[in-house]
Amino acid sequence: MTVLSLDSVSKSFGSLKVTDDVSFDVPEGQALGIIGPNGAGKSTLFNLVTGNILPDAGTIRLNGRDVTREPAMARVRAGIGRSFQIPQPFQKLTVFENLLVAATHGRAARERDMRDPCAEVLERTGLLPKANAEAGRLSLLERKRLELARALATGPRLLLLDEIAGGLTEGECQALVATIRAIHAEGVTIIWIEHVLHALNSVVERLLVLDFGRVIGLGDPAEIMASREVREIYLGIEI
Repeated sequence: MTVLSLDSVSKSFGSLKVTDDVSFDVPEGQALGIIGPNGAGKSTLFNLVTGNILPDAGTIRLNGRDVTREPAMARVRAGIGRSFQIPQPFQKLTVFENLLVAATHGRAARERDMRDPCAEVLERTGLLPKANAEAGRLSLLERKRLELARALATGPRLLLLDEIAGGLTEGECQALVATIRAIHAEGVTIIWIEHVLHALNSVVERLLVLDFGRVIGLGDPAEIMASREVREIYLGIEI
């Protein structure tokens, strides 16, 4: 089954075309990595998928349903969860309270019904010992884990990760990747934007490359990274 499908999706801001006729599918249970130089349109693509911005052309389908014009919250409740590159939790709330906010709004559920699911997410993401800690006092790795946990608390069928490994030490990165790999092993479909390539390639089964808003490669990660065009455009290596 296809969880997400984009068909000829384009978006411009004035004369700047940031997403140019993008098409791809993500099957259920797959992890897709997205790479590209800064300004390639990666975050814009995520914003189009989540409904934070609307495309000028093309169609976006989630689980076979056309969500192209649906607002962001409707897409969350339809099964899209997202982490952000810069964690911005509710700093004065506890870690557990942050998850309750995400779960109750993301699932349109009552708080008392979400307590056990949120506790389960805390355990899956390694945050259970920090459940009662104030979010503003967490380390960077813990804030990254909280971003992941808040996205999972909404009960997504599709999990979008936006440079979640950025800024971490090698050891911290390995610890977070192990958590993401375990979540993917549970069957969660993932799309992951990342510049830390060794982290990304240890999880994803396919790799998509963007440059100036266009897809210039999609396929097996090893084959994509070995291609001449990707090495010239993304890695800055003249072949």
